[in-house]
Amino acid sequence: MALIITDECINCDVCEPECPNGAISQGVEIYVIDPTKCTECVGHFDAPQCVEVCPVDCIPVDPEHTETKAELRLKYEALMAAKAPERSES
Repeated sequence: MALIITDECINCDVCEPECPNGAISQGVEIYVIDPTKCTECVGHFDAPQCVEVCPVDCIPVDPEHTETKAELRLKYEALMAAKAPERSES
């Protein structure tokens, strides 16, 4: 399940730098989470870091993007593979 930031967001800027996948960015009015990059920190941490630091508790699970822990792990692995430097063949 990806997470979502609700309109209760106060734009405090603490969640964005905590996201290991770069899934959080400033939206038009509040911060937003890209569901294609959100793994709920699976593969990085035991708990979603944005939820841990949010002072107003405005980051619930996004019911429109439900995923199992196994699916989140696969997404994490795909994101890490995409970030890995290409190996040159000798």
